[in-house]
Amino acid sequence: MKNEINESVYDINMDKLCQNSIELIKYARNITAKQVNNVQIMTYYSLGRWIVEVQQQGKHRAEYGKKIIINLSKKLTEEFGKGFSESTLEKARKFYLTYKDRISETLFTEFAIKKSETVFTIFEEEHPFVVTWSHYLQLMRIENEDERSFYEIEAAREKWGVRDLSRQYNSSLYERLALSMDKDKVQRLSQEGNVITTSKDVLKDPYVLEFVGLEDKYNYSETDLENRLLDNLQQFLLELGKGFTFVARQKKIFIRRRSFQSGSCFFITDF
Repeated sequence: MKNEINESVYDINMDKLCQNSIELIKYARNITAKQVNNVQIMTYYSLGRWIVEVQQQGKHRAEYGKKIIINLSKKLTEEFGKGFSESTLEKARKFYLTYKDRISETLFTEFAIKKSETVFTIFEEEHPFVVTWSHYLQLMRIENEDERSFYEIEAAREKWGVRDLSRQYNSSLYERLALSMDKDKVQRLSQEGNVITTSKDVLKDPYVLEFVGLEDKYNYSETDLENRLLDNLQQFLLELGKGFTFVARQKKIFIRRRSFQSGSCFFITDF
């Protein structure tokens, strides 16, 4: 008898979850392309929230939570085709758990429950998510909340693509900056990103130049290094950081009527 009641409750919860999800996705697909990114992220956030809420009703049964993902994926795939695999729904669930405090109850209600166009006015005021879903898939892999926040801010500000974000993370940009700062400045990194306030903030120590593809040696000739850096100029400028621009190769510079020959000349334009 008890098992029958549990199955009945499960069926009711599952039907409601599937119906809510189908209605939300139909609504989301009718929104103009201008708001595609916000809508996509809010859709995954809402799906993730509903999945968590339903799973919590059977929190003492691990198989219950897994069954929710499997059946919802099956139902959404039957309705919409590709795009709602079990893996995708697991990521939606993780996204909600990672960023659940980012969305106000008003915004969630207007978007997922009322499906009101008022939500776009709220988007303009709140800006809850500032990069793409693909960026957030990368960001969710970062365990440290302060570090994750730093990379999100920098990706939005510097207009990093997903590959740029991945490279900056893999080169330990946050750690390299944090090592040269006191605790207060490290905290600012997670809240404001890399804000340049002094000339020291412009430079990194060390620089990571793995993209030039030089073989491992004890030392390198200046010419070899210069050639490889200029062959990979875009990535080198990204590694240099904010405000640098390339001026010329073998640039002659005059200082107090004396001429000097520089290998490659870069100016800082944003300081």
